[in-house]
Amino acid sequence: MAKAVKQIWLGIDVGTSGLKALAVDASGKTAARALVEYDMTAPRPGWAEQDPGLWWSALKKAIGALKKKARLDASLAGIGLTGQMHSSVFLDQGFKVIRPAMLWCDQRPAQECEQLIEKIGFEQLVSLTLNRALTGFTLPKLLWLKGHEPENYSRLRHLLVCKDYIRFRLTGELATEVSDASGTLMFDVKNRKWSGELIEKLGIDPGILPRCFESPEITGRLTKDAANELGLQPGAPVMGGGGDQAAGAVGNGIVEEGSVLISIGTSGVVFAAHNQPLLDPQARLHSFCHASPGLWHSMGVMLSAGGSLRWLRETLREVKPGIDYSEMTRLAEKSPPGSHGLQFLPYLTGERTPHFDPYARGVFFGVSLKNGLGDLTRAVLEGVSFGLKDSVEIMKQCGVKTGKFYVSGGGAQSDFWSQMLADVLDARIFRLKVDEGPSFGAALLAMVGSKRFPDVGSAARKTLKLRDSFEPKAKAARHYLELYQSWKMLYPALSARFKEMAGN
Repeated sequence: MAKAVKQIWLGIDVGTSGLKALAVDASGKTAARALVEYDMTAPRPGWAEQDPGLWWSALKKAIGALKKKARLDASLAGIGLTGQMHSSVFLDQGFKVIRPAMLWCDQRPAQECEQLIEKIGFEQLVSLTLNRALTGFTLPKLLWLKGHEPENYSRLRHLLVCKDYIRFRLTGELATEVSDASGTLMFDVKNRKWSGELIEKLGIDPGILPRCFESPEITGRLTKDAANELGLQPGAPVMGGGGDQAAGAVGNGIVEEGSVLISIGTSGVVFAAHNQPLLDPQARLHSFCHASPGLWHSMGVMLSAGGSLRWLRETLREVKPGIDYSEMTRLAEKSPPGSHGLQFLPYLTGERTPHFDPYARGVFFGVSLKNGLGDLTRAVLEGVSFGLKDSVEIMKQCGVKTGKFYVSGGGAQSDFWSQMLADVLDARIFRLKVDEGPSFGAALLAMVGSKRFPDVGSAARKTLKLRDSFEPKAKAARHYLELYQSWKMLYPALSARFKEMAGN
């Protein structure tokens, strides 16, 4: 009797700084992983671009690396996709890329956001999409293209976001799914479909938008040409997948109301799942469809969370080559809560929640002769933690259930930072045995789509395991509450000056 072929599912995460590919077996155990890094370009201050061809080239390298560790031929049972949200890929009639993709952290469409509000009205926009106009979203980038590069706009026939360009290369299908579509600002989040009313009001050709699926649904199959290029067998189903935050939430088990995920990567995200769409008239949080059908999520976003710590590390390396996060953390542990009076605003590339200010910038406040490198590092960690607390506080004000907190991402690998979050939030923080949140979540969605699991909730419950947890320390929690109230006063005192400086 022939031996059964061991099935493998792929989760592909097209990130801002690199592409991750994860192969998992039928139990959800990681069989192989690969990471291929690439750069983004900043042609002007506030701009952020990438050539979509970099993502495809990185995928080919990643698949090649995976094949050395796991069988991916006849055993490939499905592919799930995830990646940076909002990043805009513009294709012409022949499906060729018109210009470099404008990324989620690109701040150039600030005027387009203001013009959009003037044309549609804030209340009407929130009513139609549940969200406000932000520079990171896809629609303002499309309007920027129309106003600043009319020749390129005239060539536009298809608009995709990051992971959906890879889907097109894999399957030949132009498709997206509800979680990423929610972040375009052209989506009726309440009803999980494109907002025909908004699209019509703006005079946008609805034909440029791809078909939209639920995240575990099959959107196409691996074509013969793509399979040959990747060295795989054709025919594997490619599921909808999810935006990086929604897929990361699936990968961390945030698939029921009351669960909250704090993710610390380049950006920082507070993600809460709920059973109904959240309509906040002030649109202080992102309100999106979840990658788990029948669920929605609210999300607060910081643009420079782990990115702030990375900036400090790279700056220090100019005078102290070789310094790493471990050394910085050891120094920060010697600094007391409050960093000897030093505070940090982590708005290095503007900010979303709660200020929605593309002009905001980073600030060290209260520097004295007493402060050293440990204080600088600790102040950055505390500033980011306070910024994450901003989102949690807004969720509570909106009636979002926040019963159980989980932490993930690169920042979560630090016991010191995880404990600090528990103290700042005055809540128990759980860590799971998950190293690859978004890519693992994409793989789970692929497993659901191929019927390995009946639904997203059961896939998460059967594959996730708790690593450890951090209890808040009462004294530190009280101290951080006082420090947070003081820290919150900095931005209002400086916001007008930020905008003045932007014109210089």
